[in-house]
Amino acid sequence: MFDRRSTLGDALADADARAVLERHLPDVTDSPASARFLGEKLGVFIALVPTLDPASRESLWRELAEVGPPVTRAPYPQAVAPNPDYEGDDIRSGSARLVGPVPVPMWDVIEVRLQGPSHGNPFLDVDLHAVFTRPDGSEARVGGFYDGDGVYLVRALADAEGDWAFVIRSTARSLDGVAGTASVTGPSEGFHGPVRVDGFHFRHADGTRHRPLGTTAYAWTHQPDELQEQTLRTLADAPFRKIRMCVFPKSYLYNSNEPADFPFPGSLETGFDLERFDTGHFRRLERRIRQLAELNVQADLILFHPYDRWGFSELGPGVDDRYLRYVVRRLSAFANVWWSMANEYDLMWAKDETDWEHLAGIVSSEDAFDHLLSIHNCREPYDYSRPWITHVSIQRMDTYRTAENTDDWRERWGKPIIIDECAYEGDIDQGWGNITAEELVRRFWEGAVRGGYVGHGETYLPDRLGGSTSLAAVAGSDLEVLWWAKGGVLHGASPDRIAFLESVLAETPEGVLEPLALDWDVPWGGADGIRIGYFGFNRPRFRNLTLPEGDWEIHVIDTWGMTVERVPGIHRGNVRVDLPGRQHMAVRLRRTGSAG
Repeated sequence: MFDRRSTLGDALADADARAVLERHLPDVTDSPASARFLGEKLGVFIALVPTLDPASRESLWRELAEVGPPVTRAPYPQAVAPNPDYEGDDIRSGSARLVGPVPVPMWDVIEVRLQGPSHGNPFLDVDLHAVFTRPDGSEARVGGFYDGDGVYLVRALADAEGDWAFVIRSTARSLDGVAGTASVTGPSEGFHGPVRVDGFHFRHADGTRHRPLGTTAYAWTHQPDELQEQTLRTLADAPFRKIRMCVFPKSYLYNSNEPADFPFPGSLETGFDLERFDTGHFRRLERRIRQLAELNVQADLILFHPYDRWGFSELGPGVDDRYLRYVVRRLSAFANVWWSMANEYDLMWAKDETDWEHLAGIVSSEDAFDHLLSIHNCREPYDYSRPWITHVSIQRMDTYRTAENTDDWRERWGKPIIIDECAYEGDIDQGWGNITAEELVRRFWEGAVRGGYVGHGETYLPDRLGGSTSLAAVAGSDLEVLWWAKGGVLHGASPDRIAFLESVLAETPEGVLEPLALDWDVPWGGADGIRIGYFGFNRPRFRNLTLPEGDWEIHVIDTWGMTVERVPGIHRGNVRVDLPGRQHMAVRLRRTGSAG
């Protein structure tokens, strides 16, 4: 029997299974590109094939199930309820020792620490939560978690100044009933609170505009410490305000190294204890999230993904639920956290739409502070109109047309659009990883004038850069350090141009653009008193413009050269604007007297 858990290599090695695959996928199984999927699960490989409709896929799975030797699959681990008899009646309620909490500034983490019992398996046996009462009387119910060595933590996002009160409720008698207070002072300079949706755009909780011009380094926190530190140094000098990153490690092209630790204790060789969590691993992750916050970078945490050799993509419903509750309870008090249910959810063969809706419900119910939440696709976009989804996190739907879809997607789903994966600046053999810096920057501008946001990634081969010597200093023997996978150093030409785009957007009155239907051949974006037309890969020598009523300044923007030149004079009515006949130019109209 062959099924979704079988590997492509095993299926091709079996004559009968190979015949089934060749019958349904005649142009795929013998393709040289399939060779890199030989160790991949059939469920992932088949999901990548665009030529199979749902009925054909089901027929394929039925036929594969009828060939090959019989296979017995171990059942998924079951959900485990807390032990109601974990502590007996001889234990006094509320007798656990309360440590802290210490005063914290607004938007930081209120941490209630309890020293309690450690016998048995507290990860499974004990459940706890706290009811926090804010200074205004509103309440937040926040789940707690076990942090090892008899320590239990409950964390709240300090979203209001003043004195808070809390009381612990738990299935463990010694924890149940512990009560206390916490003090929240004014916010630290530069900290603005969690990001919220603002129409088709975003603001921090204190009203500060946020533009999610982000980047991707999926597995950067699963690398050696030296390489992680280098990534942070790079981000400190980069324009990115968000980074996509995985909670689980990644196994894929240029992701073959083995991490030092995992969310669960264990290893690939010895197996994993799915009934406990590696608290040291999570403390290290928390440290990196805090460091990102100090850089004003949002941590867009990817909770699940299909690129896996450890079994984390198919843990089963019981472990999935337990893992999600633990992660959200540990991390939802950090103001700079976003949740992404999955990277390329539609490649995760072990989960269907019902599963995703259930899992998203867990995240929503456990996150008392309503962080941004979305889900990312490979081929088929999710139904982003679902109420739990705060914004669209999407990747390109066509080899070439990408950011051009932004305004259509705004109309379709009525939510902010972030094209988190539009292809990457680089030179690897994959089409998603070898576009030019010019093309990546063009897609950023196309998305911006259409009222959305585009994400960055970089995939340059180290040997092209001659960078193996410098990389070896921080990556040891790993010479496959590509930013998109592991972080490190940026080598491309796009980040400086993305920083320039950020500066242009920051000069608009509201810090954002809305799409304007002005010309059939040029996309325009605008705000109060500002209009920007972007020519992209076209290269006109001039443009005739009909200006709106009033007096206007005109600026010619070279988005690649990063220059802004004002056309002399104040303009009205019809005007001819001379242009240099180069690609990647834009024109900005600014009503006289407008801010910015």
